[in-house]
Amino acid sequence: MYSYKTGIPQIDQATGGFDAGTNLLILAPSLSYAEALAYSLIRPLPGEYAIMLSTNERASEVIDQFKSAGADKQFVGVIDAITKSSTPAVSDTERFMFVTNPTDLTGIGIKFSHMVEMIFDGTFSGKETGLFPPPIRFCINSVSTLLMYRKLEVLYQFLHVMTAKLKKVEGFGVYILNCEAFDEKTVSLIKQLMTIVIEVKVERSDNYFRVMGIRGVNADWHKFTISKGQVVLAL
Repeated sequence: MYSYKTGIPQIDQATGGFDAGTNLLILAPSLSYAEALAYSLIRPLPGEYAIMLSTNERASEVIDQFKSAGADKQFVGVIDAITKSSTPAVSDTERFMFVTNPTDLTGIGIKFSHMVEMIFDGTFSGKETGLFPPPIRFCINSVSTLLMYRKLEVLYQFLHVMTAKLKKVEGFGVYILNCEAFDEKTVSLIKQLMTIVIEVKVERSDNYFRVMGIRGVNADWHKFTISKGQVVLAL
């Protein structure tokens, strides 16, 4: 089974990377490196693909983020839930797909399935990677925004379906949730769908993370920064 490297030595050395079918929650406060950490984790390595559901940035901005992280944009797809509200005539392409707004969970699910189908049949990038099933990294940026538009019960069911789809196609999912914006019940319910949780905290402008749910990886806090799409741990 395929293993998804994280670029974080403590994780990759202990586990060899995340197993296919892993779903990971980044639980972080506002003004942290949560988004940069997510981009680092879903940046596709050679032979891999990445799909980003963006509720906060336009597709062009998402691609710029991936390019800054050193990713090949031909292997990156974006489901954009922002642009269509201001530019209704915008059309889907092979790698950019649009839904009206973040409330359209059905549309998001359909676009995701269509993009995955194109990756599997080789029409997504026009290039063969030689790996089957093709390794797919997927990110929702962010669950917090979706919760602003839909009730918890509805979003839970949507995430249940999405995490199950990632497991079925042997992908790797990353989901960002603001730990300060929602109560303990909401956070706990979202956690139930996840294999692993990475918690982020900010102290005196420094970012720290700890990993919960991986055997062999301790739950100590690690100070980190992000440089060119890579997680850099402080010595």
